[in-house]
Amino acid sequence: MNTILGFQREVINTAKRLITEAVGEMLDVDSFVSSHTFRIADLGCSVGPNTFLAVQNIIEAVQFKHQCQGLHYQLPEFQVLFNDHTLNDFNTLFSSLPPDRIYYAAGVPGSFYSRLFPNASLHFVHSSYAIHWLSKVPKSVVDKSSPAWNKGRIHYSNSEVEVVKAYEAQYAEDMECFLNARAQEVGIIGEEKVDSFNLPMYFMSPKELETAVDRNGYFSIERMEDLPPITELRIGTHPIGQIVKVNLRAVLGGVIKAHFGDVILDELFDSFGIKFEEGFQMIMSGGNLNFFALLRRKAMD
Repeated sequence: MNTILGFQREVINTAKRLITEAVGEMLDVDSFVSSHTFRIADLGCSVGPNTFLAVQNIIEAVQFKHQCQGLHYQLPEFQVLFNDHTLNDFNTLFSSLPPDRIYYAAGVPGSFYSRLFPNASLHFVHSSYAIHWLSKVPKSVVDKSSPAWNKGRIHYSNSEVEVVKAYEAQYAEDMECFLNARAQEVGIIGEEKVDSFNLPMYFMSPKELETAVDRNGYFSIERMEDLPPITELRIGTHPIGQIVKVNLRAVLGGVIKAHFGDVILDELFDSFGIKFEEGFQMIMSGGNLNFFALLRRKAMD
């Protein structure tokens, strides 16, 4: 057993560099800044200790990403969800948790070939030496009447081609279930979904309004002038980002929900509020979009 654990440990250590590089290149820190919690799931955790090493590698990679971006003060809290089948010895797992860990730990029993976590609740899913286990033995390999009956053997190694195909089919079915479940649990919006979304908003210029009024013919423009730029806002004690977030959600929440669903709404508008606050001065110093227009209905001939 120690030899097996040692081999698996070396594989995890070898993968550490790749995980660090992937997190550095691909992790969008803004995607979880509003929740302040980074959630990691280790699927097929067994009873340790290798699962703790894998988790620590991931956490260190996320911390390094923050440090490289100068975000030491925005380090998130970490929650680790240890998963394995219901017969796993979770008591042994939790009794051997590292005493100096910096994450909150929880156990999630159940098959990882089905849903285990809420929608869009995870940021990183790890599995090592686990998903080679199928959800079940292919039925045909134990069916005496089947061409895939695996008589005299306990695996598909050196078996007939029908046996190999039965294992391949079971693997394909299991992985489809695995990936579909994770697709619901890992919080991200697909590129195609984003590409098909556009806000139904257009900010017209005074000239464009004048053209539209002239073309319509029923109104005359009595007065039109630019409004003075707003250099400060009286917002009381509430942060400007919070106020803008609430108002923008009231206006756009329905449109975004109709296209993306309601799972992303809290995190999306929380993130927008933070970014607006960070860029508030730049926004206020930009060009003025506000103008006043007074139209009068022309008399009917």
